[in-house]
Amino acid sequence: MKRGAVIAAAVLLAGCGFHPLYGVPDTPKGTMQATLRSIYVEPVPERLGYQLRNQLIDLLDGMGEPAGAAYRLSVTLTETSEAIGVQSQTAPGGITQTAITRYNDRLIANYELVDAKTNQVVTKGTETGLSSYNVLSSPYATLIGQQDADRRAAEDIADRIRVDIAVHFAQQAKR
Repeated sequence: MKRGAVIAAAVLLAGCGFHPLYGVPDTPKGTMQATLRSIYVEPVPERLGYQLRNQLIDLLDGMGEPAGAAYRLSVTLTETSEAIGVQSQTAPGGITQTAITRYNDRLIANYELVDAKTNQVVTKGTETGLSSYNVLSSPYATLIGQQDADRRAAEDIADRIRVDIAVHFAQQAKR
């Protein structure tokens, strides 16, 4: 029964044109991983940029040093914050107090992959992430919630940048 399901799934996937991203036809096995490993990720300013860079290095299995890299990846990260939850309360004296209860932080990463030998731009793009967090009674807890939400958004952006770059190289290999 299981064998029949696996065969049926393989037939369906083959019929729709599916092929694995890291297994480009007519290229040696492991070529994509070797290409991604040859990318040096340049430092990104600020705490969140540091986390984004480290995640990219991990995902690309890349170099921490520029020596010997075939490509350089530069990323600029901008962050905006927007209050989306507001709560109003009227005190017994008729005084209305308004407090922000929730924020959305938008992270925008513009990236550019450059050939290290020719300094030509190989590919570039933009990825956006959104993180939300609640404002708590403790400022420290609110800060930790914000940092955790932003870190998860940066990890998601790093993963999407890796996929974008891998898709670019896969398309180049088909040409």
